[in-house]
Amino acid sequence: MQIKTPAIVLHSIKYGETRLIVDMFTREYGRLSFIVSLPKSVKGKIKKQFFQPLTMLEIEVDVRPRLQLQKLSDVRLLHPFSTIPFDQHKLSISLFVAEFLYYALRGEQQNALLFDYVINSLQWLDSQEDRFANFHLVFLMRMSRFLGFYPNLDDYATGDYFDLRESVFIPAPPVHRDFLRPQEAEKVQLMMRMDFPTMHLFQMSHAERNRLLEVALSYYRLHLPDFPELKSLSVLQELYS
Repeated sequence: MQIKTPAIVLHSIKYGETRLIVDMFTREYGRLSFIVSLPKSVKGKIKKQFFQPLTMLEIEVDVRPRLQLQKLSDVRLLHPFSTIPFDQHKLSISLFVAEFLYYALRGEQQNALLFDYVINSLQWLDSQEDRFANFHLVFLMRMSRFLGFYPNLDDYATGDYFDLRESVFIPAPPVHRDFLRPQEAEKVQLMMRMDFPTMHLFQMSHAERNRLLEVALSYYRLHLPDFPELKSLSVLQELYS
């Protein structure tokens, strides 16, 4: 049965002369891979630029569970970006987020709340003129809520350590090495309590921002199998150096 669903492009790669293999996260089916044939004419309805990472689409597809690569019946832009492609800082953040999502959502099943979180977050970033320097940090920390390893912030007390493996705040260091000392644990719990409109109230140096980003990625690496080092990390760190 043909259905329409919002989708966000995670990654695309050229396959032959006129085809692409595209990974998308859809609201109705979770993550799916597609084989997309590009028309030779520039007047064709399906355009290559539709499949840039983080592009938000509405697609029509007849999902066949046994097929590794699905086929699109129809596609159109859902929410075109107005500022992200043209702002150096936003573009660097978006490229990092795109690579992060490609691995963080690997094998992700249908999750409408997570899908809406990603879409709404990107639309917020696109709409802002300033005060978005901490976007990627808040985005990563709050997304852990939808993946099942968001810590209970009500358990936090001043002076606690943060056990990265167990996702808990504790009064004494654990026996393993994957933990944060009280000074960094306090910063992490504060950032986790913030949202996009209020995150500018958290003042950080470039070094502190980069350190928190390293912590967030280490946290994901502990909780998601085969989560790799991200190539775009160095670009983002250079932006905040």
